[in-house]
Amino acid sequence: MILLTRIVFGGASLLLLLLALGLVFLGVDEALRAVVSPDHSGVDALLDVLGYVIVAIAVFDVAKYLFEEEVQRDKEKRSAAEARRSLTKFLSTIVIAIFLEALVVVFKTAREDVALLIYPTALLVAAVIVLVGLGAFQRFSAAVEEKVGVEDEAADRADAARATRRRSAVKPPA
Repeated sequence: MILLTRIVFGGASLLLLLLALGLVFLGVDEALRAVVSPDHSGVDALLDVLGYVIVAIAVFDVAKYLFEEEVQRDKEKRSAAEARRSLTKFLSTIVIAIFLEALVVVFKTAREDVALLIYPTALLVAAVIVLVGLGAFQRFSAAVEEKVGVEDEAADRADAARATRRRSAVKPPA
């Protein structure tokens, strides 16, 4: 079952990688067509390409995350700190992509119709909420790791002391 799971996640990672590359090529193709077309603005075409590339980076990061976490890594050997770092890295990339996409949409919308700035504003608010949630996750998980780490160390010391006492009790007198 582990092999099947790794194959499925590996295939999904590869598919997402190919889709991300497709988005980049689609964006570049659209920009080139817009440059030669007399009815399109070069700035709008560049903003479109920027949007495609930002989404492609986010999709690529999801593919990379799936591959590293589900295909390469042995899940049973993961510590809480390692999982927190991995999730933080992944969410940081997504938050950056959301912020960049929101900025692109702000610029495009401001050029076309300022009254439509509600969507880009909502996107920025969503990015801030995700960022605050990530900060809260970091704070709470670090505090739990610290508490659990101290408790684990105390339990390890107690186990070592018991083992030492047992070994002393078993030794024949000299």
